[in-house]
Amino acid sequence: MSTHYRFSHAARMEWIKLRSLRSTWWTLAVTIAGAVAIAVAVGANTRNAAADLTNNSLAGVALGLLAIGALGAVLMTGELASGSIRSTLAAIPNRPLLLAAKAAVFGLAALAAGEAAAFVAFFAGGAALPATVPAPTLGQPGVLRAVALAGAGLCLVGLLGMGLGAIVRHTGAAIAVLVGGVFVGAQFVGAFAHAALAYLPIAIVANSLAAVQAQPYSLSPWSGLGMLCLYAAVALGAGGWLLARRDA
Repeated sequence: MSTHYRFSHAARMEWIKLRSLRSTWWTLAVTIAGAVAIAVAVGANTRNAAADLTNNSLAGVALGLLAIGALGAVLMTGELASGSIRSTLAAIPNRPLLLAAKAAVFGLAALAAGEAAAFVAFFAGGAALPATVPAPTLGQPGVLRAVALAGAGLCLVGLLGMGLGAIVRHTGAAIAVLVGGVFVGAQFVGAFAHAALAYLPIAIVANSLAAVQAQPYSLSPWSGLGMLCLYAAVALGAGGWLLARRDA
């Protein structure tokens, strides 16, 4: 019977599992709430009307990368650690197909949460600005693009976390690699190799995707999006290759 399973069947099964986990919704809710809270705090303390106000409002989106990336890792490693992956593979033995379904379902949920976080944070940050500082609008050049790509950045880092989970197979280790590469690595590279900072995930989201004004040591928005897509694709590709060759 398992030979009759298609991608749609695998995706439906993964959606049932995803929506049944309270941790999924708590993490996504915290990501959105954190982005909005930081946007309000930054907006209320903004005094310079010439600053990149859109980028300021989206500051909390970059900080949500850890939560969404960790969730992606947990969704992959949790099944491996508990052994429930064996039941899943008994139903759908095509392991690359299974990982593709996991990535698609989680990616759509993360994208929806990311866009919600970005747009709500943008409007909340603008509303919190002092009366002397005019709030940015989506109709201004580059603003809609920055808000939309910031939300997409959250989704892509979540998929990167899922790929790392498939590669490392241990929750703590996968999150450690994610934190080291996304956050700690950025601090180290920023201190010793400024030019390379532009290629790190957190810098891409903060300085490329979410920025309207050009930032120092940053890629263009679309180049940054392409780099994040490459990171996620490589991690998921390597994870799928290893998943197909290891024992469950």
